[in-house]
Amino acid sequence: MFGTDGVTGMTGPQDRDGRDGTATPGAERRTTRWRLGVAYDGTDFSGWATQPGLRTVQGVLEEWIRQVLRLTEPVQVVCAGRTDAGVHARGQVIHVDLPDDAPVETLERRLRRVLPRDVVVTDARPAPNGFDARFAAIWRRYVYRLNDGATAMDPLLRGHVVSARRPLDVDRMNAAAPVLIGLKDFAPFCRRHEGATTIRTLLDLHAVRDHRGDIAYTVRADAFCHSMVRSLMGAMTAIGSGKRDRDWLVEVMTSPVRHPEVEVMPARGLCLEEVGYPPDDELAARVVQARSKREVDEL
Repeated sequence: MFGTDGVTGMTGPQDRDGRDGTATPGAERRTTRWRLGVAYDGTDFSGWATQPGLRTVQGVLEEWIRQVLRLTEPVQVVCAGRTDAGVHARGQVIHVDLPDDAPVETLERRLRRVLPRDVVVTDARPAPNGFDARFAAIWRRYVYRLNDGATAMDPLLRGHVVSARRPLDVDRMNAAAPVLIGLKDFAPFCRRHEGATTIRTLLDLHAVRDHRGDIAYTVRADAFCHSMVRSLMGAMTAIGSGKRDRDWLVEVMTSPVRHPEVEVMPARGLCLEEVGYPPDDELAARVVQARSKREVDEL
């Protein structure tokens, strides 16, 4: 679940590379960056990122944006955080650079008419100066939902709630959470990618029971590496069930690589709920900071 690479840019007239100023040679249309809110049911998607021959959220959005605006060239959307196959979103944020002479003011209404029922554009507006859906984000908040048998599973939520194998002690899970809070190396919970860091700042990790008796587990961090949230949930459910304890979690955190005893929980319980951004006048600086850090990580 990492952000998709995208171009930075400023709102206003732009060339097709998303940069302010004079158009590059061969550019035919000036563009403006737009910010869109997106929600989707991930059940029938092969994740966010475009993949040949597979149905993905990015692929569906790019195709329908191109069609409703009658563009002759492909568009590229950039999201705040890529989601895996089966993961849902209520608060995904994307940006896309669109030609100024296209009927963009009607984009939201048109997309709501034509998009498949499992993906919705919740709002569309010109982005503020310096906005980048991925690099301007300062945190992402996910919620993982579990049913541990305290109440009967609602069959209407079976694609969004995971059945736990054993009853879970929410207080026990919350008592262990401070072990993971803060700036740490989450290599024990991540699928390593060559050149990418596994150091993240975990800002919030807590569980509550909702009005149905299901467990809603909130996880918020500056960013996430691949499979991190579902692996954290695997560790916390092991603690909540009594199978493991806090000392085990401390030991897990010392591992320099993915820990073999940490289970990766099913995707369907996970939903991207919200993405946080700084004030508009701090967006450009945030993008520079995040892009610079990313480049250092990938050296």
